[in-house]
Amino acid sequence: RVSAGRRYSLAIDSAGKLYAWGSNWAGQLGDGTNINKGSPVQIGTDTNWKKISAGDYRALAINAEDEVYAWGWNASGELGDGTTENRNSPTKIGTSTNWTGVATGHNHSLAINAEGELYAWGGNNLGQLGNGTSGNKNSPVQIGTATNWVMVAAGNSYSFAINESGEVYAWGKNNSGQLGNGGTSANANKTTPVLVKIQKLKRVVEK
Repeated sequence: RVSAGRRYSLAIDSAGKLYAWGSNWAGQLGDGTNINKGSPVQIGTDTNWKKISAGDYRALAINAEDEVYAWGWNASGELGDGTTENRNSPTKIGTSTNWTGVATGHNHSLAINAEGELYAWGGNNLGQLGNGTSGNKNSPVQIGTATNWVMVAAGNSYSFAINESGEVYAWGKNNSGQLGNGGTSANANKTTPVLVKIQKLKRVVEK
C-alpha cells in the first residue's frame, strides 16, 4: 500500500513494515526526527501495519490489531490524541481496537470502526467534522448515530462517506461546489452530512 501526502509519502511492504520519505518538518515521517529524507526510511520495527493515510504533514495508520496511530502536524488536534502537540513517531489514538478505515484531509481526520460508526477530529472551522458545530476537536467525536458507514475520504476542509446502501454523503467546505449538492458559495457549507444525489456506488471490498 502507498499514500501520498503534502510533500511526503508512506508505504507498507508485504511484510507489514511501514516506510516514509520526503518532508519531515512536523515529524510526518514518523521516524522520531524532523529531518527530511530523500529515500524510504522504516518507521519503528513493527511488522503489523495494514492501512495508511497521508494528509497535510500528518499521517494515520491502522495495524493488525485494528488500532489507530497518528503522527506529524497537530495544530488543530488532527492527530486525535487529546493534544495540539506535533508527534514525530506513531502515537496510539484512544483504546479502541475495532477501526477499519481512516482518511486524512488538510487539517482534519476521519475513521470508521467495525460497527459502522463514523468518527472525526481536528480542524472544524468549515464544518468538516460533520458534528453540527464549527469547533475543533482534539479527540475523535462520533458523527451522528448511523452504524452503516463503509468508506470515508477527506479533502481540503470537506469530507465524504459511503454507507452500506451505496449512498454518498458530503459535508464541510463548499465554496466551489465540492460537496456536489448544488451549492457553490461559502454560505453553502454544511456542518452535517448531506446526501449527494448521484447514482448509488457499489461497495469496494478491500482484500
